[in-house]
This record gives sequence, structure tokens and C-alpha cells, in this order.
Amino acid sequence: MTSDQLLTKARKIKMLLLDVDGVMTNGQVFLLPNGDEVKMFSILDGFGIVCAMKVGIKVGIISGRASPSLKQRCEELQIEDLFMDTMDKLPVLEKLSKKYNFPYEAFAFIGDDVPDLPVLERVGLSVAPQNAHDQVKTRVDMVLNKRGGEGAVREFVDFLLAAQEKEDLVLRQFSSKPSIRN
Repeated sequence: MTSDQLLTKARKIKMLLLDVDGVMTNGQVFLLPNGDEVKMFSILDGFGIVCAMKVGIKVGIISGRASPSLKQRCEELQIEDLFMDTMDKLPVLEKLSKKYNFPYEAFAFIGDDVPDLPVLERVGLSVAPQNAHDQVKTRVDMVLNKRGGEGAVREFVDFLLAAQEKEDLVLRQFSSKPSIRN
């Protein structure tokens, strides 16, 4: 896919959907002796999510696993559309499409493994982190340079904001100086 085609698709995106393990995290889960689990989330990704929401791009999470740490992270980031313990992810896309009255072309999805393919094959812009399964990377519109849990979400959000010419909206909220474009 050419960069012009990617930009055209990105300009139509109104909602970003994210898988969790392997996308928002590096895919590792630390199990503690008491049965609790620990996941590590990238602060860069979290801020990217906040930036997307500040400019009106909705963000939702579809995870195949239920996790108290994911629920807590979504509360911190004020993500309302959280779907956990959902291996069949396509019905979630259908539900969100109806809820917001968005066509599938208005969704981007970052996924990393085979259960993500049904959604990746239907959204307007399909994306995978660098560490995604090969069967996913060969089927998406865009493969990111960053790995899951290491800034992949932020990389995509930055691309999305640039494509939609919304990066200045974010910068104005955090800086007193306007950005300079070449």
C-alpha cells in the first residue's frame, strides 16, 4: 500500500480500536504466587491515547483476556469502550459501529495475532506492531516500526494525528509556542 493510500484511509478514522497483549503490552504476563498478574503498559502509548481522545478520536479496547490491571489502566486513561475476555472480536466491531453510527471504514485497529484477523480484515485501516505474528503482518495495511508495549500505539497515533492535521491541536494544549511546519 502506498503512503498516499495510507493517508487517505487515515483521514477517515474516527475510532481507534486496540488489542492489548502484544499491542499495549509486550505480550508478557507476570503471574504472582497469589494468582495476581502484572502487565506493563507504556506511558508513551498512554499519552498517545490521551492525545487521540483530546482531538475527538474515540478509543476502544478489545482484549481476549480479562485483567484487573487492564481495567485499571482503562480507568486511568478514561477509556469507556472496554471489552475483555472477548476472543470473538468481530461482534464488538459491529456493536461499536452501531453505537456510534460509524461505518467500518471509520475504524482503525491495531492487532498482533490470528484472533485479531476478522476485525483487521474489515476496518478502514488495519495495523500491526513490529512483533506481530507473520500471518497478521502480511494481511494489514500498515506494520509499525515499534513493538507492542514499546511505543507502537503512540507511533500510530502520531501518524493518525499528522494525517488528519490534528497535531497542532494537541501541541496547543501543552505548549505556549506554536509548532513550526516546514
